[in-house]
Amino acid sequence: KEAEPRLHNFKPQELANTVWAFTTAGVPAPALFAAVAKEAAPRLCDFTPQALANTAWAFATAGMPAPMLFAAVAKEAAPRLHDFKPQDFSNTVWAFATAGVPAPTLFAAVAKEVEPRLCEFTPQALA
Repeated sequence: KEAEPRLHNFKPQELANTVWAFTTAGVPAPALFAAVAKEAAPRLCDFTPQALANTAWAFATAGMPAPMLFAAVAKEAAPRLHDFKPQDFSNTVWAFATAGVPAPTLFAAVAKEVEPRLCEFTPQALA
């Protein structure tokens, strides 16, 4: 409750870390997640690829629906995929699949970007 009114002061990494931490700790916080989704969506251009991936992962893992956030992540991630590391790709596509959010344009772009880079992927990133 304390963080919600201050989210506008959070840096992108802090927004991502907040939802990641609540998800990892198994602490339900639907109001916080809704507030982070609202705050993060227009600022995703300032998120690193890892922060984009971790934010999507946290929402999907927590089972928190955020269709506008996922749409914004897909739009922001697609042209920046060349900056993604293998784990960023894996976490992002896993999050969309787990959340049941269709993103055919993003997935096609990921496939195109990943294919020539498969040698960079560890077994975990491929799983």
